[in-house]
Amino acid sequence: MVRMLGGCMVFAGCLGLGLWYRYQFGARIKALHNLERMLELLASEVRYGRATLPECCSHIAGGLDSGFEEAFLEVGRRMEENMGLSFGEVFQEEMEKALGRLPLQEADRENFLRFAARTGYADSQMQLREIEQSGELLRDTRERLERENAEKCRMAVGLGAMGGLLLILVLW
Repeated sequence: MVRMLGGCMVFAGCLGLGLWYRYQFGARIKALHNLERMLELLASEVRYGRATLPECCSHIAGGLDSGFEEAFLEVGRRMEENMGLSFGEVFQEEMEKALGRLPLQEADRENFLRFAARTGYADSQMQLREIEQSGELLRDTRERLERENAEKCRMAVGLGAMGGLLLILVLW
């Protein structure tokens, strides 16, 4: 009786680990999609609102989730104070704090913050191109992950279940 209960616990734990990995794969894709959306909102504000990037941050903050809403508001506030820092420096500092909580790889963070390092253009069209290029890099990564995701998810759950069964056989 105790052996069967222990076997069930081992199997449930291994299966749970496989399901957790499956969730992690999906969480990264969702995070990339949210970053794409933020860049689209910034591009839209620059294109149609004819606003500067600091003004754009304040405008779009209301339509974002709580972690990024605070970061975008802080970027707008710090740029209004004009402490001598460029928009790119302030944007990178504040976004690094918010991006730290997401299941992203370093390349994803760099692709998102890529446009902020090149914001010295006076021409709004050049700023738009930089924002759109960052968005395209994120989109390419997200689409590649979506193609691979279904297979990886099945494999993670399957390996978790098979690993649990193997442990039960070895320990029995």
